[in-house]
Formats: sequence, C-alpha cells, structure tokens
Amino acid sequence: MPNKSKKIILIQRIIIWTFYFFSGFILYSNKGVLPPTLITFSRIIYPLSIFWLQIRIKKSTNFLSINSKMTTSQLWYNLLPVFASLLTVILSLTNTFLYILEKIINS
Repeated sequence: MPNKSKKIILIQRIIIWTFYFFSGFILYSNKGVLPPTLITFSRIIYPLSIFWLQIRIKKSTNFLSINSKMTTSQLWYNLLPVFASLLTVILSLTNTFLYILEKIINS
C-alpha cells in the first residue's frame, strides 16, 4: 500500500506543479487579465514563491512557524514570504483561470 500512496502523491504534485508553471508561463507572456499592478507584483514574487514552496515542502515544516519567543523582526521575516507567496499563488492561478475563461468565451 505505501507504494500506491507514494505514486498518488507524486502524481498530484506533478499535476499541481505543472499547472503552476503553466500559470507562470501565462503570467510572463504578457497575457495578463488582472490589473497591471497585480500582474507586476506577481511577476516579481513568482520565482521566489516557487523556491519558497519547494523548501517548505521538502522540510515538511509548518508554513507559519511562529512561537512566543520570536522578536517582531523575526515574526515579520517569517510571515512576509508566506503572505507574498500565497498572494502570488492566488493571483497567478486567478489570472490563468480568467485567461482560459476569456479564450473559451471569445472562441
């Protein structure tokens, strides 16, 4: 059974990463449907979000590693990449869905 479970997890990750890279392709190919400010923000943070997500997945740590002994600067240092990456994921996927929807409607 563990073999089948690992294969399913591998297939799910491949599908998710493929779609996320496709979203990046649409994002960087000047096919933005969202407002230009959001597209620019997503283009800047997108490569960082890929590396940040991959590091978090490999380490298998919490996405928000917060404890009561952290200083304010440590807290922000841990929170800003999380929020920026999540916002970038949401914006890039939304841009992709809207782009695909626009292509379906206009064809």
